[in-house]
Amino acid sequence: MNKTDAKLLLQLFWSFAKLSPTSFGGGYAMIPLIEREIVTKRKWLNQEELTDMFALTGSLPGTVAINSATLIGYRTAGVAGAAVATFAILLPTFVIVLILSVLFTLMNDSPKINAAFAGIKIATVALIVYAGIRVGRTAISDKTALATAIITILVLLFTPLHPLLVIIGGAAAGMAIMPLKKKLGHSTAPRNKNEQHQIEYYI
Repeated sequence: MNKTDAKLLLQLFWSFAKLSPTSFGGGYAMIPLIEREIVTKRKWLNQEELTDMFALTGSLPGTVAINSATLIGYRTAGVAGAAVATFAILLPTFVIVLILSVLFTLMNDSPKINAAFAGIKIATVALIVYAGIRVGRTAISDKTALATAIITILVLLFTPLHPLLVIIGGAAAGMAIMPLKKKLGHSTAPRNKNEQHQIEYYI
């Protein structure tokens, strides 16, 4: 391993170790922070690539935080990057949860502790909504995508359908809509070169 590789792995570790304590709600709340760190600051990925990765990690088993760290680490520095990023996202959270477990056991009747957790819940909901808006700006690119998103939200809100079935349904809808749009003469080409590169990468 040369110095450049070691430096990159160290940067991956530090980036995800910093992000780890913000992984409330399974990691959705940390999406804006990942975007700021990975796209804006480090420039390891562009916005379209990151959005595609969030879509992929959100449809896989496990938490978004861990899945995202693993995939971004692999995309940035291969297998070693995936291992380092995954370890970095897990270590601080493990230590924090261990400490909080002890404190919560000792102080679970404290009104201040209960109030603090209530505030954390509210802040987490706000972060998740913000993340959804930011990702939606990239993912929802036309009226068809908007209609699909609205239908999916309604299905999740008003039916007991399992989220996995919703994800499979979304994939099936995409596969059915694309040929139909092409047949009707609507453009199905990627919006830009970055998106074209990402499609080729996943294929």
